[in-house]
Formats: sequence, structure tokens, C-alpha cells
Amino acid sequence: MSFFEDVWKIITEHGDLLLKGVGNTLLLALTGTIMGLFIGLLIGVFRTIPRPKNRAVRAIKKVADFILSAYIEIFRGTPMMVQAMVIYWGYAFASGGNTLPLIPSGIIIVSINTGAYMAEIVRGGIISVDKGQFEGASAIGMTHFQTMFHVVLPQVLRNILPSVSNEFIINVKDTSVLNVIGVAELYYYAGIIKKFNLQLFQTYFVVCVTYFILTFTISKLLRLAEKKLEGKKNYTVFGSQSDFEAEIHVKEEE
Repeated sequence: MSFFEDVWKIITEHGDLLLKGVGNTLLLALTGTIMGLFIGLLIGVFRTIPRPKNRAVRAIKKVADFILSAYIEIFRGTPMMVQAMVIYWGYAFASGGNTLPLIPSGIIIVSINTGAYMAEIVRGGIISVDKGQFEGASAIGMTHFQTMFHVVLPQVLRNILPSVSNEFIINVKDTSVLNVIGVAELYYYAGIIKKFNLQLFQTYFVVCVTYFILTFTISKLLRLAEKKLEGKKNYTVFGSQSDFEAEIHVKEEE
């Protein structure tokens, strides 16, 4: 039997397992990225709070900033595979042998890991917003949180969308390390399939191509979404509300 016949046989005989793996992989990556972004936004907003005047509150914030900085450095400086082992079996150790359900465990691990990266991405996005917008919002009486949620974060989310998309694609691939704790994602099912057919290279070739199709398709869809958010390239600026001849037609080059 030829190589491609072996590959086709794997797809036809074990397609249900491959689809289950793809579904769980996308669930873990998408949910983990969304929750990680939420964690990153919370940390980004908290770390940009102006220095409190009260000494006790200032001390509490300093401690919280230290803890958040340690969280970011630890989870950015260690492999997700090791984090999965420590979190999953650490919970079992602390609870006397009880373990969390595997899929929720995987989502928690991916979310915490992604949150550390998202926190830095969000911080960079907030820094990129012009300081004049903070000053303008403060001048009209907006609090720090009102400024963040109504002025700054809408711009930040648009600016960091390419980085968030990249994190999602990375998570699609990195969920494969969760097989070390038994999470049934695509790579985990590849291990089951190879035990049935004893064809290691053909099986992992199919899985490799599947990962590529997933990441390639997702990257194209996300790039399309980014273009939609960029708006139209041709637009009109009205220089006067009363004189319609004072129009400036803008056409950007491709």
C-alpha cells in the first residue's frame, strides 16, 4: 500500500477522532484566548491606575503590582507544558488526590498562560494612546475607569487585534502540549490512532496537515476581520458644516 493510500485510510477510518480533536483544540484555543484577553485587560487597567494619595492604599497597590509582575514573568518565562503539569497535579496534591475535569483544566491553563502575554500586549496598547486623550477625559470630569472603558480601551482593542489574532493562532498549536495531562485534543487523538494502525509517520503527517489547515484558515479569516475594522479607504472630510463645497475627498493608495 502506498503512502497516500495509508493517509487516505487514516482519514476515512479515523475521521471521527480527528474531528473530535479539532473541535476540542478550537474550543481550548478560542476560550483560552478570550479569557486570556479578559485577564490582560483587567491587569492593564489596574496597572495604569494613578498613584493613590492614601499611604495604605498605595502600599496595597504596590504589593498587587509586584504580584502581577511576578505572575507575568513566571508564566512568560516557563513552558506551558510545565505549567500544565504544575497546575493540574498541584491541584490534585492540594485537594488530597482529587483532579479537575480535563477540558476545564485545559481551558484554565491556556487562559492563565495567555493572560500573561495579553497583559503585556494590552500595556503596550495603552501606552500607544496619546496622553492628550487622558488629559482631555480628565478635563471633562471622567474618572480613570471611565476614561479607560469609554476612551482608551476601544482604541486599544483595535490596535492590538493583530497581536490577539497571533496569540489565538499560537494557542491552536500550543494546545498540543496539554496531552501530557490527558486532555483529548488533536495531538492526543493522534496518539490513539497510531496505536490502532502502527503507522507513526502517516498519522502525524495527517495531523501536521490538519494543524496547518486550521492555522492558515484562521489567519486568513482574522486578517479579513482586521480589514473590515480598518474601514473604507476612500472617504470625505467635511471642512465646514454649512459650506458643502468645503469637502476634502481622501483616497488612500493601496
